[in-house]
Amino acid sequence: MRKLRAFTAAGAAALLATAGTAAAAPSPPPAPTAQLTDAQVDTAVRRLDGTVAEMMRRTGVPGVSVAVVHDDKVVYLKGFGLRRVGDEAAVGPDTVFQIASLSKPVSSTVVAGVLKEPADWDRHVPLPGFALGDPWVTSHVTTADLFSHRSGLPDHAGDLLEDLGYDQAYILDHLRMAPLTPFRASYAYTNYGLTAAAEAIARSQGTTWQKLSADTLFKPAGMTRTSTEFQAFVDAPDHAATHVKNPDGTWSPRFVREPDAQAPAGGVSSSARDMSRWLRLQLSGGTLDGKRIVPADTLARTHVPEIVSQPPASPTARTGFYGLGWNVGYDDAGRLRLSHSGAFDLGANTSVTMLPLEKLGIVVLTNGAPIGLPDAVAADFFDTAEHAKPSTDWLALTGSLYAQLNAQGRSPTDYARPPTDGKPAREDSAYTGTYANPYYGKATVASTAEGGLTLSLGPGPMVFPLTHYDGDTFSYETAGESSVGRTGVFFSPADRTVRVEYLDADHLGTFTGG
Repeated sequence: MRKLRAFTAAGAAALLATAGTAAAAPSPPPAPTAQLTDAQVDTAVRRLDGTVAEMMRRTGVPGVSVAVVHDDKVVYLKGFGLRRVGDEAAVGPDTVFQIASLSKPVSSTVVAGVLKEPADWDRHVPLPGFALGDPWVTSHVTTADLFSHRSGLPDHAGDLLEDLGYDQAYILDHLRMAPLTPFRASYAYTNYGLTAAAEAIARSQGTTWQKLSADTLFKPAGMTRTSTEFQAFVDAPDHAATHVKNPDGTWSPRFVREPDAQAPAGGVSSSARDMSRWLRLQLSGGTLDGKRIVPADTLARTHVPEIVSQPPASPTARTGFYGLGWNVGYDDAGRLRLSHSGAFDLGANTSVTMLPLEKLGIVVLTNGAPIGLPDAVAADFFDTAEHAKPSTDWLALTGSLYAQLNAQGRSPTDYARPPTDGKPAREDSAYTGTYANPYYGKATVASTAEGGLTLSLGPGPMVFPLTHYDGDTFSYETAGESSVGRTGVFFSPADRTVRVEYLDADHLGTFTGG
């Protein structure tokens, strides 16, 4: 899920100081007006077939489904490619995809449908078993704080616990151990902060998140193929398998991503047709086919900036904001632009972009690991609508951004190449045993019958063969949604501790032996 930061990654803030006598306050700029004609939108729509086909050819992504809404009409709805490599079944408008973090604006729509007034977003709704590292913050954190990633939790807090196999209850209970940054003054994207807020709302309504989503949004909006439960996705006859790219450039459905633990943040599955209905609801202020589904004012609150997510990198750059489940920005014409990307490293990539003033939106769903295709299709579409043709190669641009994000978190050490003058390891007995960690639980280091060591982590547990690198340093190949290649395992036999590099970003990765 690291790639969900692709278009909200923080840059260096540029502050301009003014000297001299204060000038009179400038007049406010005129309110933006709609600029796109039906003909301009039609031009962009006509280009979509070729755009998607060409981007699929360049990337090899197996399947894509696209929906475009304009003026409360679905003006484009089409599937491309295959649901699963090796099978003949084609992707269509009703093919169900895992939408990953597109779940966040869908979930904020559900919450907006439950709340009575916009101020209810700013209320503290407790959730038994969930706390933050500061008791005052725990008692004051609001639904809006958690939906806008300004609670102080560190980036992607809890995701590694999920990768190790822990369930939602364990993860939410252990977030209290994560170090906090300044409350409401710092932005850090977290799946489990948002999940806690959504689960608290469901609990306050005396129901489950799954039922609340269905009763509040999916059923009233006629989103018949949409669910928050992984089993519903698996059971859908027309669903798209997730695919990852192989070293030879081909794609394979090698992994399964089961995101139930973070259902409100990343567990929704849906089709392009269903998402087109949701887009219509969003662009119509909460109504659909003449029926009020979500209150206009509580929904409008989700579109308002809550915190700076991307400070301007230069005096002329625009500031990026995060709202309630949405990336919020303003274009050169002053128009509100709402967007969100979704990604599973194990095989899904999605995006949604809306210009509410133009009553125009696009959603792109794919069954390939994130390499930027959905974002590129959306950018190409809006660029063409504005200028009759794209101004740049959007696939090359978004692909390079995703490649940079792929490299984040990888160890600076190449553990596949031990130093030629490295020290030998000690006897296995110097490392074997059980180690405890209050956040990650138990770690067991054991000798194998064939020789060598293994590291066992998580409730399963997951067992990782260790490879010696140098002295008391070993490594293993990480696995799961947040895997980053090989990571270091540093033993200190004298004080019976072991530190796992991959788990130590927030200084929580040291295990202590008995």
